[in-house]
Amino acid sequence: MSGIGSIIELEKITQKNSVLHALDGRVKLVILIALIVYAVYTTDLIVLALMEIYLTALISVSHLSLKDSFMKILLILPFGGAIAVFQPFIHPGTIIYTLPLGISVTSQGLTFGILLMSRLVVSLTCIVLLSSLSPMQEVVDSFKKLGMPRDLAMIFSLFIRYLFMFYDELERIRNAQKSRNFDIFNRKTAYLWRVKQVAYTIAMMFLRAFEKGETAYFSMLSRGYSEQSEIYSASKKLESRDFIFIGVTIALILGLEFMKFSSLI
Repeated sequence: MSGIGSIIELEKITQKNSVLHALDGRVKLVILIALIVYAVYTTDLIVLALMEIYLTALISVSHLSLKDSFMKILLILPFGGAIAVFQPFIHPGTIIYTLPLGISVTSQGLTFGILLMSRLVVSLTCIVLLSSLSPMQEVVDSFKKLGMPRDLAMIFSLFIRYLFMFYDELERIRNAQKSRNFDIFNRKTAYLWRVKQVAYTIAMMFLRAFEKGETAYFSMLSRGYSEQSEIYSASKKLESRDFIFIGVTIALILGLEFMKFSSLI
């Protein structure tokens, strides 16, 4: 399956050759988390706009598609954006407009809703950028090097391996259904029959995932896996490009904070 939502396609994007792709995983993880924290902290819309411009520039430098990147953001945005959309109607303040059924729009609610939406867009851009720059396993290794507990790191590592196995099984089932001309969106077939086929697919996925997981687990045991096993992660020293990226981003945050402070004086 192709498309911006495919797990395989997402992993292929992380293998691109660019300056940001070559950065140490810990640097990418810490810096992007720092940007998210700062986006949540600040209340200045201009600062958030400049942060989004900076992240957009990073996407361009990484040779990533701006269209695909922002499509991913738009796909995720409704999950948190709904909270921001309702703020003008539920936040107390000065009423600036009254809709039918007595629904009021407040000035403070509108301002707060725009602020929440701006914070969300910047945070999602950071997440999309990180997922496009670092393979899933690299993210886990970076967390482990930064002090994540061994058991939690092991769980995440196994989760990633089983996620791709689960995806492969789903693809096999979908290909088998396509070969039999099954289409869940085909309205010519009875709705209840389509729902029943989807339920069969979900049940089959759980059965096959259990069987594959059990087989993989026994294979791991035969190769010496135990509760004391450690995740191997190659040691890597920070290079000059890592320090440059850290310096530029920190300088940006400090500059934005100084600009906001100067405007208040």
